[in-house]
Amino acid sequence: MTCNKRKNQEESSSSDSDESTRVASSFPDEVLERVLAQLNSHKDRSSVSLVCKDWYDAERWSRTHVFIGNCYSVSPEIVTRRFPNVRSVTLKGKPRFSDFNLVPPNWGAQIHSWLLVFAAKYSFLEELRLKRMSVSDESLEFLALAFPNFKALSLLSCDGFSTDGLAAIATHCKNLTELDIQENDIDDKSGCWLSCFPENFMSLEVLNFANLNNDVNFEALERLVSRCKSLRVLKVNKNITLEQLQRLLVHAPQLRELGTGSFLQELKACQYSDLKSAFHNCKNLNILSGLSEAAALFLPALYPACANLTFLNLSYTALQSGELADLLIHCPLLQRLWVLDTVEDKGLEAVGSNCPLLEELRVFPADPFEEDVVHGVTESGFLAVSYGCRRLHYVLYFCRQMTNAAVATIVQNCPDFTHFRLCIMNPHQPDYLTDEPMDEAFGAVVKTCTKLQRLAVSGLLTDLTFEYIGRYAKNLETLSVAFAGSSDWSMQCVFGGCPKLRKLEIRDCPFGNAALLSGLEKYESMRSLWMSGCKVTMNGCRLLAKEMPRLNVEVIKECESDDSQVDKVYVYRSVAGPRRDAPSFVLTL
Repeated sequence: MTCNKRKNQEESSSSDSDESTRVASSFPDEVLERVLAQLNSHKDRSSVSLVCKDWYDAERWSRTHVFIGNCYSVSPEIVTRRFPNVRSVTLKGKPRFSDFNLVPPNWGAQIHSWLLVFAAKYSFLEELRLKRMSVSDESLEFLALAFPNFKALSLLSCDGFSTDGLAAIATHCKNLTELDIQENDIDDKSGCWLSCFPENFMSLEVLNFANLNNDVNFEALERLVSRCKSLRVLKVNKNITLEQLQRLLVHAPQLRELGTGSFLQELKACQYSDLKSAFHNCKNLNILSGLSEAAALFLPALYPACANLTFLNLSYTALQSGELADLLIHCPLLQRLWVLDTVEDKGLEAVGSNCPLLEELRVFPADPFEEDVVHGVTESGFLAVSYGCRRLHYVLYFCRQMTNAAVATIVQNCPDFTHFRLCIMNPHQPDYLTDEPMDEAFGAVVKTCTKLQRLAVSGLLTDLTFEYIGRYAKNLETLSVAFAGSSDWSMQCVFGGCPKLRKLEIRDCPFGNAALLSGLEKYESMRSLWMSGCKVTMNGCRLLAKEMPRLNVEVIKECESDDSQVDKVYVYRSVAGPRRDAPSFVLTL
């Protein structure tokens, strides 16, 4: 009877599945297309494509945007074959640790091969958003000429190009609405590229050149801003003076996001009055950044524009606590705040007192490599924020001291953290009051914050921290580890207990081959693993490559011997196989 019962259940389950598929397939094409048009999440669209063949085809033909988190996880030929009608592409290249100079120059992630395929298959491409990709001037000129309807270019943390490439974009992209150049390693030859926009060009909505170093042609910039009546984002570099900024604001009071230039110069009383009046007329401003070398004397000019701010980026401004406190009084709607640690704990107390709607806080070090720093933030400032900002769910906090008790209190006050990145800058730093490891701090984080998706750990940590992570962090997707752990058991706990883990970044930890190989059952569901400065050997990497042939196991070579330790290894899944452009110092196993 038991066998018959189980057989009946299986038949019923199969019947229900077939019935669901028939119902899913019965939607008219036009109805299905309208439903899919409402899905903006690439994860949701990917899930939809798995329902049945009809939905797979409908999703394939209706997809207009594609996100690729690793440019080597797939080839451009596969992408264009899978999604023939894409108008917008977001593409990421080098591992994140390239931001810390851990990836050698000329490692790869060139965009040009992608553009060649897109030109043949996506001649209607309108948007391209690149992060940590290598982009040449030749590629930018090709982009400008090959796609007549091109509208939006965003380059974040890219390298290889100069202002000549920007000039090509300005000259040839007649329908451009967005040019966002942020935190790139760019050869800033001159500021003449702004003069290349045609005099009848009026479509720009986003212009960001904040990280360029040279003077720009201000007359050309002013004419451009005055013509583009739909401009909503303007972020200029630090060479733009306050007087010039005032003239730009007069032409563009409709701005929603502003990145200012330098706030340090001599102003006459009438000039200051004009600047304050220009800010007063910016009624729609939601995001403010820049303020390089801000002088306290001129900060009050900002106050009239602060009433509707939701994001204040002061990460390039060494404000003192009093200056920050005076500014925050005028920002009642603030949800995101980035500051330098020069604000000290007193400044963070002002955050707790004045920003009840705050959801994201990032505190960066003003002098990350200076050990004898007299300023900075501690657990006291973090606690003050947690008491006053109960909606906080994203934190990046650089400090030089912390306690287990403080972190436990912080997450009790703010249990909805999805991103918790605590960076104690002195490696292997214990709880400075008890001299105990910081295990219980991160144990409290993963036990209390059940929605946690991203975690960065630091300080003196033993295997116990990773036991906690494996046991409690069931929604964790990204884990960053540096100078932590006691043995390979740490990684075995993480791989065995975090079902949603997608990215794992490890540097300078005592993890060896056993740690590397403990993820065999996990790697194909992950996006990538990075390990550097660990105890992994070439033999261990070769064994991983043998056991998991569908993974790309890349070793940045330091020594040819099988027994030698591997300095850096990058592991990622790919449907395109080993990459064809690996430089000589990258060995694909």
